[in-house]
Amino acid sequence: MDTSAVSGLMESMIPMLTTYGLRILGVIVLLWVSLKIAGWAGSKVTSGLKGRKFDETLSVFFGSLIRWMIILGAGLACLSVFGIETTSFAAIIGAAGLAIGLAFQGTLSNFAAGVMLLVFRPFKVGDLVEVSGFLGTIREIGLFTTSMDTFGDNRRVIIPNTVVTSGVIDNYNHNPKRRVDIPVGVDYSADIDATRAVLEKAALAVNGRDAELGHQIIVTSFGASSVDWQVRVWCNTDDYWTVYEDIIKQTKNALDDAGIGIPFPQLDLHFQNALKMSGNAPKA
Repeated sequence: MDTSAVSGLMESMIPMLTTYGLRILGVIVLLWVSLKIAGWAGSKVTSGLKGRKFDETLSVFFGSLIRWMIILGAGLACLSVFGIETTSFAAIIGAAGLAIGLAFQGTLSNFAAGVMLLVFRPFKVGDLVEVSGFLGTIREIGLFTTSMDTFGDNRRVIIPNTVVTSGVIDNYNHNPKRRVDIPVGVDYSADIDATRAVLEKAALAVNGRDAELGHQIIVTSFGASSVDWQVRVWCNTDDYWTVYEDIIKQTKNALDDAGIGIPFPQLDLHFQNALKMSGNAPKA
C-alpha cells in the first residue's frame, strides 16, 4: 500500500478516534459516577425511611426505585453523547409502561392501595379492625393484600388492598382510650333518682375504670316494658372487654341489692266483647 495513502488515512482517522475516544472515556466516567451516586442515593433513601420507622418493604422499594431512575437517566445521557436521539426511547418506554399498566391494572391498583395503607397507616399489625364486613386482628399489611384473623372463630381472611381502601375502616385500637356502653332496663315502678344513684355506685366500682375520664349514667328512653338506661365507662383500650364484663356484673349486683328489677319483655292482651268476637254470642 502506498505510504502516502496510509498516512492520509491515519490523518483522517486521528480526529475521529480522538473525538469518539474522548466520548467513550467520558461515557465510562459518567456511568461509573452515576452508579456510585445511584447506589449512595438508594441506600440513603432506604436507611432514611427505615430510620423514620417507615415500612421496611416500601423503604427498600423506594431506595431501589431511586437507584434505577438515576441509572436510566445516565444511560439516556450516554446515548445522547453519541448523537443518538433519545426521544424515541422515551416514547418506547412510555408505550411499554402503558401496556404493562393496562395488563396489570388490577395488580397495580392493589399495589397503589398497599402503598397508601403503608404510608398513611389507618391501622397497624395487631389492631382490631372492622373492614369490608370482617372484624378481626390485622396480621400482615402487604403490597397487594391485607391479612387478618377474624374475631371469634379465628379464620384467616386475605383482602385485596383496593377493597380495604375503598370502604370504611373501623379501627378499634387506634385511640388509647375507649368508652364502654352497656344498656340496662329497669322497672317502671323504680324511682329515677334512686336508680341513678345505684347505677352511679355500680360504675364507680368497675375495675379498670379511667379515673380521669370517669363515667356517665344516661336515661335514654321509655321502652316497651322498662325505663332504659345506659352505663358509660371510660377505660384503656386494652382493658375494653374486661371492663365490659365488669360493668354488667357490677350493675346486676347493685340493682339486685337495691331491689330494683330488670324486667323481661311483657305483652298485655285486652279482650273486649269476648263472646261476640268468638262468634258464640246469643242471637237477638
